[in-house]
Amino acid sequence: MLFRARSGTFLTFALAGLLTGVWVARMPALAGKFGTNEGEIGIVVLVWGLGAIAAMQALRGVMARAGSRTVLRVALPLTGLSYVGVALAPTYGVLLGAVALFGMTFGITDIAMNAQGSVVEQAYRRSVMSGMHAGWCVGAMSGGLFGVATAAAGFGFTETVLVTALLSLPAGLALGRTYLPDPAAPAASGTGRRARRMPAAVYLIGVLAFIAFMTEGSIADWSGLLLHDELGATEAVAAAGYPMFELAMLLGRLVGDRVRMRVGTRRLLVGAGLGTAVGMTVVVLAPVPAVAIAGFFVTGLVVCTVVPTTISLAGSAAPDRPAAAVAQVGAMGYGGLLLGPVVVGFLSEATSLRVGVGVVVVLALLIAAGARYAPLRTTADISVPAPAEAPAEAPAPGAGDSRPEPVAA
Repeated sequence: MLFRARSGTFLTFALAGLLTGVWVARMPALAGKFGTNEGEIGIVVLVWGLGAIAAMQALRGVMARAGSRTVLRVALPLTGLSYVGVALAPTYGVLLGAVALFGMTFGITDIAMNAQGSVVEQAYRRSVMSGMHAGWCVGAMSGGLFGVATAAAGFGFTETVLVTALLSLPAGLALGRTYLPDPAAPAASGTGRRARRMPAAVYLIGVLAFIAFMTEGSIADWSGLLLHDELGATEAVAAAGYPMFELAMLLGRLVGDRVRMRVGTRRLLVGAGLGTAVGMTVVVLAPVPAVAIAGFFVTGLVVCTVVPTTISLAGSAAPDRPAAAVAQVGAMGYGGLLLGPVVVGFLSEATSLRVGVGVVVVLALLIAAGARYAPLRTTADISVPAPAEAPAEAPAPGAGDSRPEPVAA
């Protein structure tokens, strides 16, 4: 049962990544379909993010009461269904409405699958979150390559997204049978609002997640347009930038849990921030598309552990309410995911895409600086007992080793 839940969560991340990968890789085709400029594409991204944050905040209480399994079983198929609306939108105005709905369903799916990952991690009693986030990279990379193939074949945005949406629906329904129930919350010692209040550590982790999501979102949403508009790459080559970034993210996350257990959480976050700043400096100064793509690869290799680490810290900071804690951090993170691409878009409109994307260098340095304040409570401290069959189970794809994570600064 535990292996099935871990594999199912891994595949859920992969499916969500697939939807995102196709969306990002065909962003130039979306701009071409509606004849939009960079500012209008920024508005599309803004509407998507607002939909996600609004749904997260509105349903955070539902997440806490119903648990990640119940929410995820509903939200994941609805995300595929809303993706159909994005594909078929006939005008820019209708597109904004469809994107808002897609953002709402996707946002709920995102926090629910991360909360489910936290439940599985607590059951394993060791760091496995980075390995499950590797599933996202597998999906995003596959979606990006699918975007490359469809662009090279001459297919438009509508056909590409529609096929992806129709394939995701049955997959989302099938994965619903694999999830674990959330642990029962202990009886509250206080009453009213005081009993329901999240630990302060959750909000501190949320600030770091805000910066991390802002960084990843800026890269994801603007990599293709930077390569196409600023460096003169073809649509097919421009679409390859994001899957290369995700390939590096995958490679890094496959070993991320081992690295975290070896060097400690704080050193991991500092190194990721500094490495991201170096990689994105290469991107911003690149003279040709090949150099920029290499910079995206380096960036993905080091930034990949930041988001799963913040999610893991959130779940362990409130082990009695992991779904609610992850929902809170996820909502704060999506604030960064919303703000980052919009800031890049408007800066790009006023100056250039190089200057806009250069914001990511500053964000990466903030991650390195903020890591020293991260409240650390590792999976070794989690008191949820592992299921009886856990020792006999084989690891899921992308997982770390079986050693307990040290408490390291």
